[in-house]
Amino acid sequence: MNRKLLFAISISVVLATSCKKSDDPGPGGGGPPLRDKVKDSAVDIARDIYLWYTQIPTGFNGQSYADPDKIMAAIRQYSKEPGFTNAVDRWSFAAKKSDWDDISGGISQDFGLSVFFLEEGDLRVKYVEKASPAGVAGLRRGWRITKINGSTNITTSNADFIVDAVFYSASTSFTFLKPDGTSVDITLTAATYQDNPFFLDTVYTAGASKAGYIVFNSFLGDTAAINNKLQAIFTRFATEGVNDIIVDLRYNGGGYVSIQQKFANYLINTAGNGGVMMSQKFNDQYSIYDETENFSKLGTMNLSRIFFIVSNNTASASELLINNLRPYMTVKLVGPSSTYGKPVGYFPIPVGDWYVFPVSFRSTNKNNEGNYFSGFAPDKIVADGLTKDWGDKTEGPLASILTYLSTGTFGLNMQNGREVAGKTDEMRQFNEKLSQKEFKGAVLNRRF
Repeated sequence: MNRKLLFAISISVVLATSCKKSDDPGPGGGGPPLRDKVKDSAVDIARDIYLWYTQIPTGFNGQSYADPDKIMAAIRQYSKEPGFTNAVDRWSFAAKKSDWDDISGGISQDFGLSVFFLEEGDLRVKYVEKASPAGVAGLRRGWRITKINGSTNITTSNADFIVDAVFYSASTSFTFLKPDGTSVDITLTAATYQDNPFFLDTVYTAGASKAGYIVFNSFLGDTAAINNKLQAIFTRFATEGVNDIIVDLRYNGGGYVSIQQKFANYLINTAGNGGVMMSQKFNDQYSIYDETENFSKLGTMNLSRIFFIVSNNTASASELLINNLRPYMTVKLVGPSSTYGKPVGYFPIPVGDWYVFPVSFRSTNKNNEGNYFSGFAPDKIVADGLTKDWGDKTEGPLASILTYLSTGTFGLNMQNGREVAGKTDEMRQFNEKLSQKEFKGAVLNRRF
């Protein structure tokens, strides 16, 4: 075992900080610049703790890459897994410490607007962060964007323009077509704000069922605030006599494993209390840190089944939650596509003013089920209802589940012919590009 790496990890996993250093050479001008040492260290770490470290060739040279993030991307090709033709790692990455501190804490600096093509030429607001400039301006899910900075070319052929204007500009003017048929011009200016992963929580009556509905968009952020909100939601659900839960994870790319654990402990039934939630396994050099987590029931709800709304943006910690509950209750998935497929995770390892995140552990449930690199297929394929706001009972996946609760059968695949989000391969690929800025990962926040 690499004791130097072990020492570095023990200094700090999640809260590691260090003085920012320059790229100047060492004392006296001798030796390689710090940036080269950082690259070498990133490679050394990958060779030691990467889940597929034995597959990294001895001739792999980190100095040929621009920075640690490019190195982490380069090692992904060496993640061959039995049963899969292509390399399975799509996630190993690196980030400047200051950037990761913002990402992990749910601090964003942009418009707070995510978009998605319903069909060619029809760009919709996918979601809005409440405290963001877009949220403060009153934008809502489902609004159609008809003009960006004066241009009406809202098509996939104008991809670079749209991505830059929506995600990477300091200020952009938009024209929105609202559901009532009126148009509004809004100019958004990027600002710093705190993400709120809870987009909606409410209760519906469907037949004999009272269903609690939670739209949960990330397992990252202010963990204390998230845990307090979870407690408040499940206390309210219990008080109102909720006997079914619908968790909407369709755009949730994951985050902290610890928040997943908290969520799972509210959802688990009484019979599952004390049972195995999940096992986390490292490579053979770090098997001493393999760990099994058991359920520790929170709240008073005793569910026999649970419904998840999912998509190909449902990833990592979101999939972990689904997988961990499957051995204990009936789990139904509804949505436009299979989930993303990420049964592995990582943690931040400090290197200079960077954190590196080589994939380092895999997760399995009580039945030793994992390796879902192809994702989980829905029990019912239902188009994403991008023309509807959150909580609208006629919105595709939600409507389908409410129908199931009333009749025992899922509703139709779509509410109308237009709700076929990303129905062509070209649009699906472009919508994936529109989601690339969204974090996808399962992050341990424990010390070794």
